[in-house]
Amino acid sequence: MPFDTLRLVWHDYPGEWFEQDVSGEEADRRVEGFRSLLGSDVALLLVDAQRLLDNAGQEEAYLKSLFRNYREGLGRLRDQILDDGKPLVAFPRIWMVALSKSDLIPEMDVHRLKELVIEKSGDDLNRLRDTIADMVQAPDALAVGEDFLLLSSAKFTPEEIEVTERVGVDLILPIAAVLPFERHVHWVRAQQLPQKVAEELLNNADKIATAMAFVAPFLGKVKLPGPMAAIGPFLARALSQDAIDKLVGMGRSKLEETKAEALSRHDYLTAVLTRFRIDLEDAEQERILLRSLK
Repeated sequence: MPFDTLRLVWHDYPGEWFEQDVSGEEADRRVEGFRSLLGSDVALLLVDAQRLLDNAGQEEAYLKSLFRNYREGLGRLRDQILDDGKPLVAFPRIWMVALSKSDLIPEMDVHRLKELVIEKSGDDLNRLRDTIADMVQAPDALAVGEDFLLLSSAKFTPEEIEVTERVGVDLILPIAAVLPFERHVHWVRAQQLPQKVAEELLNNADKIATAMAFVAPFLGKVKLPGPMAAIGPFLARALSQDAIDKLVGMGRSKLEETKAEALSRHDYLTAVLTRFRIDLEDAEQERILLRSLK
């Protein structure tokens, strides 16, 4: 195997940096902090459940302000991020809307979250997408506000904190490992992307290694080439639409079977990635996660 571990890098970008302008050393840290996000595959746009409760009945006041702050924050940094104003190739292309502190609104499932966001602030979310699209090459390969997630680090009550009753937190690694690969391969197959963008989406080292482990079972007797540099273009040719459909559309029973087969071969990476797929499927059934169909 090209590698035997999965690592998650979490870039925490303080929300105040989207809400207000800064100067001096803090301004420099803001630019450096945002640049550290540029190589990420997934960004989470956090919606605060407590703020929704504070604005019950007029949630649009909070949501419109939130997405406007994100949009204006990105706009202020645009000239400092882009080189000579040229759109970026490497940039987070999946921006999920995630409800933090979701335990405060137990009746809110992910479908109700989507409905609330679209109803109360759909136009502002679209404008945020336009702002992000203006910063990247091939904006068709971009998902902003198309995926939704519930998050809670624990269940809080006046008497106790149940840290074992987390919501969505355990999905972050599966989302980071599996969702970008699925979406990127789909974009490469479905869109007429510039070669440089297609290569960036498929040739990222982590996704290549993931693809070797996770897609190989669906390619039959196709033999992967040895040199790592050739794997990205090879995958673009070798992944038939049928193979992608099998990868994305596998039911739980088939996923369990694939995981068991991988374990019998001591192919632990494939087993872990298949387990991640099962976790995402389960989360959708539990209405914690909602993935875009695009």
